[in-house]
Amino acid sequence: MAVPLVMSTASWSVQHFVDRMFLAWHSPEAIAAAMPAGMLNFALMCVFLGTAGYVSTFVAQYHGSGQRREIGPILWQGIYIAAIGAVFNLGLIPWAGDIFGLVGHDPQVQRNEAVYFAILCAGALPALVASALAGFFSGLGRTVPVMWVNIAATSVNIALDYLMIFGHGGFPAMGMAGAAWATVVSAVFSVICYAVLIFRPKYDRLYHTLGGWRFSRAKFLQLLKFGFPNGIQFFVDMAGFTFFILLVGRLGSDNLAATNIAFNVNTLAFMPMIGFGIATSVLVGQYLGADDPATAGSSVYSAFHLTFAYMAAVALLYFFWPELFLMPFAAGSDPARFEPIARTTVVLLRFVAVYSLFDALNIVFSSAIKGAGDTKYVMYMVLTLSLALLAIPSYLALVVMKAGIYVSWTIASVYVIVLGGAFYLRFRGGKWKKMRVIEPVAPVLTLRPETPTVE
Repeated sequence: MAVPLVMSTASWSVQHFVDRMFLAWHSPEAIAAAMPAGMLNFALMCVFLGTAGYVSTFVAQYHGSGQRREIGPILWQGIYIAAIGAVFNLGLIPWAGDIFGLVGHDPQVQRNEAVYFAILCAGALPALVASALAGFFSGLGRTVPVMWVNIAATSVNIALDYLMIFGHGGFPAMGMAGAAWATVVSAVFSVICYAVLIFRPKYDRLYHTLGGWRFSRAKFLQLLKFGFPNGIQFFVDMAGFTFFILLVGRLGSDNLAATNIAFNVNTLAFMPMIGFGIATSVLVGQYLGADDPATAGSSVYSAFHLTFAYMAAVALLYFFWPELFLMPFAAGSDPARFEPIARTTVVLLRFVAVYSLFDALNIVFSSAIKGAGDTKYVMYMVLTLSLALLAIPSYLALVVMKAGIYVSWTIASVYVIVLGGAFYLRFRGGKWKKMRVIEPVAPVLTLRPETPTVE
């Protein structure tokens, strides 16, 4: 189940990597702006992405319990949440310039940030709907369609990046705007692919995917009850790192560019782990729906062993051969301008090598308890630690104490390490084994025909 999801999330990391690589070729200001603007947009979408995407856990538990006709209606509630999120993001567009004007980055970086952010907000609807639709296949455990849709969408994005950033194939050279529009168009492509697959008569008969389109107050509120804390957790986690990135930008464009490249390289390891996390949530949901917590627990440990082995291999490369990951960024950049950025990035990748091992704990065990419905704990833990160990210490170090780039990255590493330990301990506690997000299956009363008594 996990391999297609790993391929899917790996395709996301390739998409981001190539996008940032092209922007690094375009200009240092463009690569410096891409991560703050992209992360802020994603953070503000996360509440809705996490809520709509939590459809996958409902689908998994309905599927495990045999309640197949409930799957279509819960999917549509996720689509309605996506529509609400799109309206919210459209309302942010007029504020794009003001938002980045407050941060204090270099003027050219600010202009790029505002353009990138506004276009991504305009294209929020397809990105959010795609999250809900992907949850249908993930929850069923049919992860191959998710893989092919994401690989195809990534191919569309990369091709459009090349054409629209640099002005090839008859397109004007759009720079940052071209990168943003390429992302939006690829999201529209994903929605079209998912819709063609999901709303076929076959799936409508089995799962009520078309007939279940009506708004259901009960199911909508149930999805909000468990999905909204999941969305808040995504938002807080991303907001903490976004705040961190914005503060690092005060150290200058070179430090910001180095941080952006290090995080971008980290996605090569991080995003495939997300695939294992999704598979873990789905398996936990399916086995709990079938009332089999023992097998659910075994699945979680299998996922952790695989994920940790993968992360250990990548961490060794980060630590001992960081230059390998910088080659694509350096290929099209001005050598004189890129050289100081590269020196800093090499050190930052060694920080990544250390904390990424603990990210395996973070992703797998948080996904496990979320697959059971323990989303409030995850939300509260991320909120508490993000403030106490990331946002506040980063502000004190960078703004008050005027510390350097390596102090800030030490703070970020400690946050990831502690968070991973907290989720592991929660999983070991076992409370998740008794949790469910769906209503129990109604008992069926079997009536036996009356038989005459023989005396």
